[in-house]
Order: sequence, then C-alpha cells, then structure tokens
Amino acid sequence: MAFDKEKALKMCNDFAKNTLMETLNIVYTDAGEGFLEAKMPVNPSVHQPMGLLHGGATVALAESVGSAASLLFVNPELQEARGIEISANHVRAKRDGVVTGTARIVHQGRSLHLWEVKITDEQGRLVSLCKITNMILPRKR
Repeated sequence: MAFDKEKALKMCNDFAKNTLMETLNIVYTDAGEGFLEAKMPVNPSVHQPMGLLHGGATVALAESVGSAASLLFVNPELQEARGIEISANHVRAKRDGVVTGTARIVHQGRSLHLWEVKITDEQGRLVSLCKITNMILPRKR
C-alpha cells in the first residue's frame, strides 16, 4: 500500500484540533516515508521573558511532531503513541518568524519508536535538536 501524504497530513491536523498544538498554531505541512514535518510561528505568544523562543514551546513542537509521526506507522483506531522520553539541545536563538520541526524515524519497533526531531529556521539553520521515544500501546476504547 502506497503512502498517502494528504491523508496523513489531514489525520495529524485533525488530531490537533482543540489541543496544545492548535493553541501554539502548529500545522503539519509535509509527510513521507519515515518523516513528518510541522511548522510553528515564533511571536510573543511563544516567547520567554527575554523575547526569545521559549525552550518549552520548542519541545512542545518536537513532541507534537514526533508523537504524531508514530501514528503514521500504526493503526490509530487500534493503537496509540505515548511519548515516554524527550530531550532537547537548543543551539540557536529565535525571536520571530517560523520554525519547522522535522521528525525522522531512527528505530521502529513493535512497542517503541525513536525519533530525531530537528527544529530549523527559515534558512534551514538548526535551532534545536531533539530526540523523542514513544511507546506504542493498544488504544483504550
């Protein structure tokens, strides 16, 4: 069965309604075999007191795109992904514009998925490098 990019993006954006992702204006913008991408605007609503992108907002983007990416590998009617560990290294400050989070699969097991998530600016420069581990569980009805 071929990967359906439009269906994947619709599913991810539909899941984001009425959640933190919607509050942070995170939008899933690209998907393919082994990756998922989302964008988040950088403005005062995601700043820390010094006027820079808050590390917590960056991690929220990384966890959102990494967790949603796991849903592309499972049947979301039968299984769900839960983030169990995340780490982040912030390497560049950002005051405004847009950041892009791109999750790429590192390990896809039956019960654990490991993702590398790169957060970049409009010029493709690395803002943060994150790693997220998701546990895959049966969906509770």
